[in-house]
Amino acid sequence: MRASQALLLCSSLAVLLQPSSCQPYLRLRPSPSDNLPIKDIIEHPDPEYDPKEQDLDDRTLRKKLGSNFDPAFMSVAAPAQVNLSSPDPLHRVKVPGPLPNELKKLELGETPYGARLKMGKKARRKFLQWLWAYTYCPVLYTWKDLGIRFWPRYIKEGNCFSEKSCSFPEGMYCKPVKSVTKTFLRWYCQGWSRQKYCTWIPVQYPVISECKCSC
Repeated sequence: MRASQALLLCSSLAVLLQPSSCQPYLRLRPSPSDNLPIKDIIEHPDPEYDPKEQDLDDRTLRKKLGSNFDPAFMSVAAPAQVNLSSPDPLHRVKVPGPLPNELKKLELGETPYGARLKMGKKARRKFLQWLWAYTYCPVLYTWKDLGIRFWPRYIKEGNCFSEKSCSFPEGMYCKPVKSVTKTFLRWYCQGWSRQKYCTWIPVQYPVISECKCSC
């Protein structure tokens, strides 16, 4: 592979694996954000497409990834005391912070059709706190194993809690509204059998960073 071809390949934000390489089409930047988190990637089962031991030198790969290595969202080894197959994210839900401005400005002393309601300051504060806790949509983070063809192999992936409605009355659910991009190295092969050329290329992997109660 010529240097110019390799540079073009490395600068891509999405990776297209040609059918001749016997690997599936891979797109790491789904759009719109409703498609997040990224679904599990179907890899070719042939171990010939796996990186060898000499390709997994930690020092070399850290240097190649450079400042993109983010230990808060990626790990070379399986994170300790984490069940990757059946995570229980609920124990990581944080209590909502201060009330958002749109709730603080909510007028509770009058109905939409003009009727006046009496509500003390304490009752109003308690109701708004309950409403904020009920409609709050935290990002639930769990570690995911991307497989040996990614480096680092483990990513802390965000999800929106969607097992029940976040609105009152019911009907709205927590959905992703923002994401951040993390750069990983992807083992990429071209060609056939012994004539194939394999190398590590940078790919961008979006991670949900904010969820919101919406339709």
